[in-house]
Amino acid sequence: MTGSESLSTLAVGTAGARVAFLHGLFGQGRNWTQIAKAIAGPDGAAAQCLLVDLPDHGRSPWTQEFSYETYAQRVAATLAATAPGEPWVLVGHSLGGKVAMVTALTNPELVRSLVVVDIAPKDYGDLDRFVHYIEAMRSLPLAELTGRADAQDRFAQVEPDAGVRGFLLQNLRRRGDTWGWQANLELIAADAALGQGSRIADFPELGAPPYDGPVVWLVGGDSGYVRDEDTEQMRALFPRARPVVVKGAGHWVHSEAPEVVIETLRRVLRALPAA
Repeated sequence: MTGSESLSTLAVGTAGARVAFLHGLFGQGRNWTQIAKAIAGPDGAAAQCLLVDLPDHGRSPWTQEFSYETYAQRVAATLAATAPGEPWVLVGHSLGGKVAMVTALTNPELVRSLVVVDIAPKDYGDLDRFVHYIEAMRSLPLAELTGRADAQDRFAQVEPDAGVRGFLLQNLRRRGDTWGWQANLELIAADAALGQGSRIADFPELGAPPYDGPVVWLVGGDSGYVRDEDTEQMRALFPRARPVVVKGAGHWVHSEAPEVVIETLRRVLRALPAA
């Protein structure tokens, strides 16, 4: 990816505070559409939301090597170009949560408030929890597909969970007479193959000062991605972090408990100081 290549985005809302959403691994900005529409309001005047496709995802350009610093630089450049001189409320889930944290630490002037959804600033060790998804996607014979229904039928043979199937297949796109993955599957597979050396599972040592803005740390009560012992490191980097545990929700907090996430974001917006 070159410096001139911007990230693909979708705008929701026409007035109010600037809010940017960053998705998780294999996701896309549009995964946050329901939440963005809700906080923008029926007339779109309550918030100006930007749904961002991270590098190697959705319609954004691919990179040659994964790097949280590079992802954060691209996000920062996209936000600065969208609204020059304006700070943002930055919301990130999972992979996007780590990118959001790195963006806040390296470009604090761009981030007026941070919402981190079900992820901690730590090394998770490996991408083993994603290896099945990667193998399922790589096993789909793209050259043989006759249509999306065919893809769904074939994918059901390797991924029985309908929700997971739909989430992963949103990455499948027709290009002329052929099919391909929008996500940079081979880059992610190569990172997963590193095992304990995975850079996606890790969190970078930035040497940056702590981010002193307000932080809401939304955690799925049934998730397991965030543990009590993660609080010390979170507070070291984000001293104003406030945990909010969403009971009954797993890792996909925004899809499993959208009402809670919407109300949390509305509170974040109400707490913003006047411009």
